[in-house]
Amino acid sequence: MTSDKNRILIIVSLAVLAVVIIIIVRSGDHAPLFVSSDGHYSLTAMQQKELNNSEIANSRNNIITETVKKVSTAVVGINVTEIRQYRNPFGSFFDDPFFRQFFNNRSYSEKVKGLGSGFLISPDGYIVTNDHVAGNATEITVTLTNAKHYNAKVVGTDPVTDICLLKVDASDLPYEILGNSDDVMIGEWVIALGNPFGLFEVNDKPTVTVGVISSTGMNLEPINNRYYINMLQTDAAINAGNSGGPLVNSEGEVIGMNTLIFTGGSGSQGSIGLGFAIPINKIKEIVSELKDKGKIDRDFDPGMRIQSIDEQIADYYKLDEARGVIITQILPDSPAKKAGLKVGDIILQVDKYRINDDQTIVGVFEEFRKGQTVSLHILRDDKPITVQMKLEN
Repeated sequence: MTSDKNRILIIVSLAVLAVVIIIIVRSGDHAPLFVSSDGHYSLTAMQQKELNNSEIANSRNNIITETVKKVSTAVVGINVTEIRQYRNPFGSFFDDPFFRQFFNNRSYSEKVKGLGSGFLISPDGYIVTNDHVAGNATEITVTLTNAKHYNAKVVGTDPVTDICLLKVDASDLPYEILGNSDDVMIGEWVIALGNPFGLFEVNDKPTVTVGVISSTGMNLEPINNRYYINMLQTDAAINAGNSGGPLVNSEGEVIGMNTLIFTGGSGSQGSIGLGFAIPINKIKEIVSELKDKGKIDRDFDPGMRIQSIDEQIADYYKLDEARGVIITQILPDSPAKKAGLKVGDIILQVDKYRINDDQTIVGVFEEFRKGQTVSLHILRDDKPITVQMKLEN
């Protein structure tokens, strides 16, 4: 009887040993095969190599790469044809019956091709880009990352803010998620996508650069009657052709539109880490109006004439710095007159916008619409006061 029990015990032990061997064989190199003197498992060389490769793969696949995957498909390349009118510089000199037969036209037109970037904001084909990219275009071709090409039309454009809204006849398109530019933090990671130097045409994919938000609320000098107020500054490389592309945060939300760069001078077009983007909250407002009306209505006149504060004026009024504008004239029955503004008042701020000079305040007033009431922070007789002004004709 005892021998039978021993025989059964031996058979069971052998069965358990066989199962353990099968498990080890099937697990291959993934099973810990060595035990150290203190009882801890150690890895084989093959296991260590696989672990290292896994860690490298995980480090490569980070939040930046995941964000790029998420947002790339809604970025588009834009090719435009624009008809530009040029005046013959010799037109008046040769405006004579004899010379007119040889120099008949005092002006001529020319087709000019250009390129830029844009991004889809809805599945039915609305695209945002810069006015300086497509605002005056007669032909617009949009290229998606799936290599499809579409003819686009201008729904509306606003040269003042440099924002243009396009539309392609398509549906079920990928589109970007628009974030909140008021929540942008200085120092946070951002990604600029676009079509620099036409590289989008090479492989139907946008080029990606990474940086941080360097500053916010930047009021820049106007360029060609375009006013760049409250801009985002980034050191993510923005090059020629990136204009109109999205600037996204690490969560994949568009927080701005790549628009301007400062170059190193001497004809250079490359980035030196000074790029500027239009905040997405401003774009949302402009796009909404362009959809409804096709243009932006700024039909109001504050009714005052102003002059920049220079060093002489700053010394006369004992100001700490030469900043702001001084009112030199108030028109009768104007918003400025009704608000109680006076000649000699020094305007330092309009709502949240700091006023540096006469160019800044012109751009700032372009941010508002007829019927709105704005707060003007002024100095009068060396005392700071705030005046409310309703914007009317």
